[in-house]
Amino acid sequence: MSRYIGAIDGGTTSTRFIVFDRSGEAISTAQREHRQILPQPGWIEHDPVEIWDNTRAVIGEALNAAGIAVGDLAAVGITNQRETTLVWDRASGVPAYNALVWQDTRVDPLVAEFARAGGQDRFRALTGLPLASYFSALKLRWLMDNVPHVRRRAEIGELLFGTIDTWLMWNLTGQHVTDVTNASRTMLMNLATLDWDDALLAAFDIPRAVLPRIVPSSAVYDTGRSVLAGVPVAGILGDQQAALVGQTCFHPGEAKNTYGTGSFLLMNTGLTPVPSNSGLITTVAYKLGDRPAAYALEGSIAITGAVVQWLRDSLGLIKSSDEIETLAASVSDNGDVYFVPAFSGLYAPWWRGDARGVITGLTRFATAGHIARAALEACAYQVLDVIEAMQRDCGFPIQSLRVDGGMVRNELLMQFLSDLLGVQVTRPRTIETTALGAAYAAGLAVGVWKSTEDLVRNWGVTRIWSPAMDAQRRAALTASWRKAVERSFDWAVA
Repeated sequence: MSRYIGAIDGGTTSTRFIVFDRSGEAISTAQREHRQILPQPGWIEHDPVEIWDNTRAVIGEALNAAGIAVGDLAAVGITNQRETTLVWDRASGVPAYNALVWQDTRVDPLVAEFARAGGQDRFRALTGLPLASYFSALKLRWLMDNVPHVRRRAEIGELLFGTIDTWLMWNLTGQHVTDVTNASRTMLMNLATLDWDDALLAAFDIPRAVLPRIVPSSAVYDTGRSVLAGVPVAGILGDQQAALVGQTCFHPGEAKNTYGTGSFLLMNTGLTPVPSNSGLITTVAYKLGDRPAAYALEGSIAITGAVVQWLRDSLGLIKSSDEIETLAASVSDNGDVYFVPAFSGLYAPWWRGDARGVITGLTRFATAGHIARAALEACAYQVLDVIEAMQRDCGFPIQSLRVDGGMVRNELLMQFLSDLLGVQVTRPRTIETTALGAAYAAGLAVGVWKSTEDLVRNWGVTRIWSPAMDAQRRAALTASWRKAVERSFDWAVA
């Protein structure tokens, strides 16, 4: 059997292909960014064809970099930005419209309309999700209501709906499928049955004919075509669930936080979905083959890494993302400046679609360094808000936090996060755990790894941060952060 497993990571800002060996080490990576299409304020789109073209390109580039052929791959897994919604022609594969990105807020009026008829939590018992612009159902509804001929063609089966995993699977294998983790983010799947729910389809006026088949997160779905000709495609996980698997959080109570465009904290809750009363999401964590599904509590934060991109691209405050730590470290503290990056509203635990980004506490003393530090610290404060909500729901404190994603290289941020949480923060040997989780799912399906215990043995640590801030200082900073968050409310009117 081949020593290598491939993983396609269809992220919010780029597509990557990573080749892993059996020890979970990445031996080659290729990456290409795609455009962020911004037709008007609050609208964020991607070109699905560009994403598919980039996927084919990075697969070839990564294989060449590793010096291996496609036949040297035992299997390939897919992980993806969740909730991003598109429809395409069943026969030609041509998208009917750009993909509506998970951060897109154009459906805020629909959210308000549905909430008036039964409250923000009217579907939570079935789906684990609150009504929000974040999820796929209302994005699909918008496409059917606003793009000419989409509804008619969807109803007669000419068009297919999918999130990015489904789009890539269809292009790679011809299969119209999605896994349970991605399906659990559409607001159309019943958490108990793990199937599309007729009552939800009726409420959102979505035809069943447009929907993909729901499959486990780890199984051999088909063999690849095109650039993956003959290779089993055997794993699909939404990006944050993939990171949970990559961090080997297979036991109830184990938690991880992934820093990417947004930030996503998941805690494994075992085989029973745990309802949230604190603004969190109940979601499917993974389903490995025929085994029962595992569930998780999740706190989803819309903007963390994207705030650094904004400082770079929109303000020109830094020339590269790596410069943010140096600029932030040029000052000893935030100078009482707080940055709430509610560019797409606030997600967990607030769920305020009317919130917008604010920078507060500015005086003439404030410098670019203070703004940069406030932006980084916001990436920790938002995690604190989610951690506190999670502890209220599960009833016990989190003892430590595993972290991954590009921002965990930022030493200043990781130390501040540990200080705020008052627990150890652990960075694993492999920080690209999202792609690793997809590779693990695929490898389990074809027998590269025999069990999750094999994966746990692969996991290793490169750095642990311990809290060094006194409780009084922590309480004062947190109180000021909460004041800043309140200033962001009631800005946008749905």
